[in-house]
Amino acid sequence: MDKSVNLYVVVPCYNEEAVLGETSKRMLELFDKMKSDRLIDDKSRIVFVDDGSKDKTWSIIDTLAKEHVEIAGVKLARNAGHQNALLGGLMTVKNDCDCAVSIDADLQDDINVIPEMVKNYIDGYDVVYGVRNKRDTDTVFKRTTAVGFYKLMQIMGVNIVFNHADYRLMSRRALDALADFPERNLFLRGMVPLVGYRSTSVYYDRNERFAGESKYPLKKMLSFAFDGITSFSISPIRIISTFGAAVCVISVIMAVYALVEKLLGNTDSGWASLMMSIWFIGGVQLLSVGLIGEYIGKLYKEVKRRPRYIIEAYVNERE
Repeated sequence: MDKSVNLYVVVPCYNEEAVLGETSKRMLELFDKMKSDRLIDDKSRIVFVDDGSKDKTWSIIDTLAKEHVEIAGVKLARNAGHQNALLGGLMTVKNDCDCAVSIDADLQDDINVIPEMVKNYIDGYDVVYGVRNKRDTDTVFKRTTAVGFYKLMQIMGVNIVFNHADYRLMSRRALDALADFPERNLFLRGMVPLVGYRSTSVYYDRNERFAGESKYPLKKMLSFAFDGITSFSISPIRIISTFGAAVCVISVIMAVYALVEKLLGNTDSGWASLMMSIWFIGGVQLLSVGLIGEYIGKLYKEVKRRPRYIIEAYVNERE
């Protein structure tokens, strides 16, 4: 590629007033360096997406966009969730850029590998994943559960990049392909590999959060993981079906055993074992119904075809 790349960096934000000043400062410094190296052109932009924040996030973004030609802002009409906000930003910029990088606002992902991502794009890669070298900054619990999640996803047959979150570069044609995915239950870590274009990875060490607090507490992390599994795999239903078949076989064997014991006169009152069996089978049935209900609920959301996000405002230097 002979000319500089038109790069857009999409940064979803929810209640990030504490970090936006530092994030924008570091991003602008990086952009200045990349421009001086003729890696990106003057039309490259940093796009902050306000996901219905309750603090001063949007007013800060609005001010930054008016002060710096390199910064633009997208305001969603309501809180649509991280994945929807990220997709909304990418879909907003896809026709204006050669490629786009998605990254969170908290400065935990190392922005200094963005030039390497762009160089990989120049070398012909449509998707460049940002992958963590290690998880030293995580607690033992989070590190263990995260590794377990990735392994579980792989066991379930989901094509997912190990230790990769949502820090990645995508070319315009990869973004166009992503736009063809109509589902409302978004799990971009699983969707992007389905695009199928040439991809590679860059590796970095994750930093501590600069300021503020995590937007993914334990409850949200578990919900996100469960959504990812049920959005990309029907293995849980198959496991339940297999388990149900096994229970049926065992019940037939036990019925034959109970009948034989009855005929031999060896039966005694078995209240405890009976109660345990009833509670166990009842619990399995409720779990099975709940799991199937989760899939039905996802179908319900897909069929309604409600918009994944609604953009209320867009600010940049062209206004």
